[in-house]
Amino acid sequence: MKRERKPKHFINKPVYPGGLKAMREFISKELKYPQEALELKKEGIVRIKYDIDYKGNVFNTYILSGVGYGCDEEADRIVRLLKFEVEKTRKVRVVFHKTIQIKFKLPKPKKQKPTKFIPPKIRTVQYNYVTTKTVVPKAPKKKEQTKVYNFKLNIK
Repeated sequence: MKRERKPKHFINKPVYPGGLKAMREFISKELKYPQEALELKKEGIVRIKYDIDYKGNVFNTYILSGVGYGCDEEADRIVRLLKFEVEKTRKVRVVFHKTIQIKFKLPKPKKQKPTKFIPPKIRTVQYNYVTTKTVVPKAPKKKEQTKVYNFKLNIK
């Protein structure tokens, strides 16, 4: 007959549903960079210590190191939104303490695609000029001479 295994730990730690990757994804989705920090181009890491009650809710937050310019308040807001899963701990109500680092990094400016240079269409216009010149010869007879000139102009 096999014995039942006892759990390794007397008190089970709270776990974010989906794991660390899901928590990072949630934080990046909810993070709104403060306007004041954007204008002053401030970046940094905010370290927060927070308490989790026996139901999995965050109820106290303490800023260990901050950036300022609204980043600390934004990090505090996001940490308070987190919900954890806590297994039953033998009818003991335990408060858990954890720390987290939230990185504030300026968003990269979007690169504008260079527009292709399209040269203007060159139209060829052809003009024909016909001039007539009356030449007065020394003789009493009048003769008419006709000359034709052809020009091509390129207009852009």
